[in-house]
Amino acid sequence: MSFQDLSEFIAFLDRQGDLHRITAPVSCELEIAEIADRMVKTGGPALLFENVTGHTMPVVIGLFAAERRTAWALGVEKLDDLAARFLGLLQLIHGPPAGLLNKLKTLGQLAQLAGMRPKTVRHAPCQEVVLQGDAADLSKFPILKCWPLDGGPFITLPLVITRDPQTGVQNYGMYRLQVFDQRTTGLHWQTHKVGARHNRLAQELGITRMEVAIALGGDPASIWTGSAPLPPDVDEMLLAGFIRKEGVELAPAKTVDLLVPAQAEIVLEGYMTPGEERLEGPFGDHTGYYSMPEPYPVFHLTCITRRHNPIYPTTIVGRPPSEDYFMGKVTERLFLPMIKLVLPEVVDINMPAEGVFHNLVLVSIKKEYPGQARKVMYGLWGLGLMSLAKTIIVVDHFVNVQNPSEVAWRVASNLDPGRDVVLASGPVDDLDHASTTPKFGSKVGIDATQKSAAEGYTRQWPPDIVMSEEVKSLVDRRWQEYGIDLRASK
Repeated sequence: MSFQDLSEFIAFLDRQGDLHRITAPVSCELEIAEIADRMVKTGGPALLFENVTGHTMPVVIGLFAAERRTAWALGVEKLDDLAARFLGLLQLIHGPPAGLLNKLKTLGQLAQLAGMRPKTVRHAPCQEVVLQGDAADLSKFPILKCWPLDGGPFITLPLVITRDPQTGVQNYGMYRLQVFDQRTTGLHWQTHKVGARHNRLAQELGITRMEVAIALGGDPASIWTGSAPLPPDVDEMLLAGFIRKEGVELAPAKTVDLLVPAQAEIVLEGYMTPGEERLEGPFGDHTGYYSMPEPYPVFHLTCITRRHNPIYPTTIVGRPPSEDYFMGKVTERLFLPMIKLVLPEVVDINMPAEGVFHNLVLVSIKKEYPGQARKVMYGLWGLGLMSLAKTIIVVDHFVNVQNPSEVAWRVASNLDPGRDVVLASGPVDDLDHASTTPKFGSKVGIDATQKSAAEGYTRQWPPDIVMSEEVKSLVDRRWQEYGIDLRASK
């Protein structure tokens, strides 16, 4: 199961009964956002607004706003199926199996991978219409204002494409864009993101104009990869091809030297001037709080290309859970095998909605020696964007970290604050409003694992209260005799 473009995925959701079409007139200022927020909070379907006031272009929202829908977007029934495929890829990369037959099998798999690389094409549906000069006008799009205090309308589901000025490798990032007027937007790439790194490199090299392209829509796997925390020189479209089992089609942009997803609905072409900044915000962010005005780079639009009849894709964020939580859940499941390569004692990880990714990480480990929980905390803080994690809680391997209630019970029961709390400092997310200084603050690690004598625990650790299997089986066999209606007792 893979999708060529946005329309194919929308049609699939329609067949699954997981899309609701709204023909009543609606406003792209606050009204669509409120409807969509109610849907994601109640597990409702994706929404296609076919009658947006003042616009002829339909709006689709909520493409990833449920775990099942996100799995479908990435071609699987369950996210763990995709994680299993990714684990197989890592095993292939880190050590082909011994033996002639296994080596031949590996060669076949490598050949398959080669077919998943991006493909450059001449014909691009995203370039059926080319608009330049006065015709390149952002006000023609139904761009949402999501929350009352937002500084204006924001493009919220873009693939922002830049090129490393040293290596030439393209990057695709999902950074919000506040629309200032018909031809300029903000570029909210945070300090730790690759787009911001390209900007810093351009300034160091004295580059006065950095080309930028912004793709809206495309196949859902490519859209999602903009949110993936990949290393700087790893091509997001290669990951999208792996997910789709087919290479993503890219086409040369019309006015900038960048490749853009050929199957996108809309592409904005332009540039930014390294060093030029403008106040951006406020914006109702995924933390559940507004991020306040801060200076960010400016995107200057020079050209719009689009399909003849494009659909405008968007999302909203706010108090969790929102759609970005489900997109982030893919990252958690997909990158767990990679974390295990570095920290093999890790059993599972959960980054719950309440923690908005960087605020809370729950980790279970197979503990074998004293201090191992602390080793895992520091190891995670040293892994890419995990460095932004503000709170890491480590529990034993038999604790289900996907059940935050169980984790809370273990922490409350097992914690000796003077012994088990680790305080550290380091980088924090740009959106963290609690730190005293921007982008730098303190972190806490909590070791909620069972303690041993080697860790200074001189008492006997008590066993969990668990009924014997013999008695549980007895009660199972006799349940009908008791005449208890469980539904009535709940």
